Amino acid sequence: MLQPITFETERLKIHSFHITDIDNHTKLANDVLSLFSDPFTLKYVPEKRLVGIESAQDFVKTMIINHHIGRNHLHFITAKTLNQVIGTIDIITPAVVKEYYSLREYPYFIEFFLLQKFSGQKIMTETIPLLIDAIHTQGIEKIGAVVNRENIAAVSVLKNANFLYRGQFDIVQDLYLATSIQSQ
Repeated sequence: MLQPITFETERLKIHSFHITDIDNHTKLANDVLSLFSDPFTLKYVPEKRLVGIESAQDFVKTMIINHHIGRNHLHFITAKTLNQVIGTIDIITPAVVKEYYSLREYPYFIEFFLLQKFSGQKIMTETIPLLIDAIHTQGIEKIGAVVNRENIAAVSVLKNANFLYRGQFDIVQDLYLATSIQSQ
């Protein structure tokens, strides 16, 4: 089972749920609502859109439960200077991947989102490789990602994090895979 991953860079904190997140539930829900109602952020995945604070609160509650039962592990990217969640990286377990996709193998998967006003600042380029390394350190050898092939920024982030193109996933998306040194 994946252990919580927490690390900091000079300008960012990346962390899974903390006990303090329960006390700060309203602020966290507002930050999540900003992220998941941003049209730029959701350009390629509009089905992730949250409408209203209630849906954001429900999302946070669901993610806390999913985290504790091991379905997925949502990580927040917090800008230190603003003390605001500006993005997320979700690590999805093979069991959940299997519920949604029909694949030959079922690795862990990642999804990542960033507020528009922080795009172009190389935040995901900075954080995704560090998170992938931390996952590999825990013995998880393969991590997949499905990305809309028109999402050039996300494709670039994946390639920078040593994800390799594995083929067409569906009519609009491609499959990428990152493997640890041990499994190559």
